[in-house]
Amino acid sequence: MPLAEAFQPATTHADLGEEFYDVVAPARFPQHVLRWRNRRWDRRVGLDTLTDAEWIEHFGKFEPLPGSFPAPLALRYHGHQFRSYNPDLGDGRGFLFAQMRDLRDGRLLDLGTKGSGRTPYHRGADGRLTLKGGVREVLATEMLEALGVYTSKSFSLIETGEALQRQDEPSPTRASVLVRLSHSHIRIGTFQRFAYFKQHDQVARLVRHCCAHYIHEAQRQDEGEQVIAFYEAVVRRVARLGAQWMAAGFVHGVLNTDNINITGESFDYGPWRWAPSYKPDFTAAYFDYGGLYALARQPEALLWNLARLGGCLLPISEEERLQAALEPFEAELHATFTRQVLWRLGLASAGEEADAATVRALYQFLLDSQAPLDRVFFDWRGGDAERARRSPIADLYAGAGFAQVKDAFAAHRPAEDARLDHPYFARPEPCSMLIDEVEALWAPIAERDDWSLFQAKIAAVAEMADALGSATLPP
Repeated sequence: MPLAEAFQPATTHADLGEEFYDVVAPARFPQHVLRWRNRRWDRRVGLDTLTDAEWIEHFGKFEPLPGSFPAPLALRYHGHQFRSYNPDLGDGRGFLFAQMRDLRDGRLLDLGTKGSGRTPYHRGADGRLTLKGGVREVLATEMLEALGVYTSKSFSLIETGEALQRQDEPSPTRASVLVRLSHSHIRIGTFQRFAYFKQHDQVARLVRHCCAHYIHEAQRQDEGEQVIAFYEAVVRRVARLGAQWMAAGFVHGVLNTDNINITGESFDYGPWRWAPSYKPDFTAAYFDYGGLYALARQPEALLWNLARLGGCLLPISEEERLQAALEPFEAELHATFTRQVLWRLGLASAGEEADAATVRALYQFLLDSQAPLDRVFFDWRGGDAERARRSPIADLYAGAGFAQVKDAFAAHRPAEDARLDHPYFARPEPCSMLIDEVEALWAPIAERDDWSLFQAKIAAVAEMADALGSATLPP
């Protein structure tokens, strides 16, 4: 079946030239079983007319999409990993497979892979992705999108029939290849690579490319002004992402500079976790011994990474102006966090001062009580005290510790889009994505290829997304 006439392929990244990537060949897999196909986004890019067999040809065997790259591109970058600089990075088990336009808003989109085979940057690894890792990424992106976080989308997941050896899970384990849909795969680490080699002309070229194709609001006639506008735009975007993670109770786990892109879009999910309660020191990665990327330290980590980007721009800009461009980070973070918390609660703004007071009171209660995060947001959607009285943790709301929160909620009306009559809010409990739930739905897949719990969780997330109205949020 031919692609939809609306499909708009692109090859924009290739215009940067071979200094920015390596042309590579995909792995050949013994088997291809389609496990996930993103039906929301395949329509949005004009790939919904593909049959499942044709889908596998493109996203399991990597037959080029008409009009896009004739061969995949492994992107070059460096990065700080847990604040230690690593010049040996790059796409080691993935590549940029294709680019296209979003049919709704015309923005440029990337299709990047994970587990698609070795590249020049594989560093001795096998270039593969476990099926469990692929399932976890689908779950993370679906849940984050439902909670209003600007995230990459899991576009395709295909099981590949290989048996992999891994130290951190029972082996041999099943293999997969994931295709990720994102608005950009240009990272802070992309800039770091050229700064490391003192190729400042390429840093400047990369800024121009990003402004032309991804950050249009930063375009300026004067290149010096454009660098500052670009940096300030990235700072604001990344600050908003950090605030969205915090409001969602999400811990990414590996906030290295190669995992932060210039569009401020969450991507590349490894040891992620949702915090069961508000514990500022809650970590996701078992190897994060010092809590560098703990829940409440994520904004600090993002700011540190943005300062590294500023260092890359220093040879083509002015230190004082770059420092000034970094300063809005904190204000943007706090403003977005407040808006996002009220959005999740389904409460209308009562003014800047009242909004901030409500969020402070709520998080003080969450810290002191260690009440389940998802439960509290669910119980108090729209400030509905009646639903809260029926909650299993109603006693916590009746205590003195919640009195200030209740008073703060009284200052707000339900938001016009709170959707309080949605069937989701009549459920006995909220949809959540805690690690025990993830392990519980993986077990029947591993043991007997039973995907029913996975499918039920995806359906529950979709129902929550509809109730919250997250599908109507700007991407």
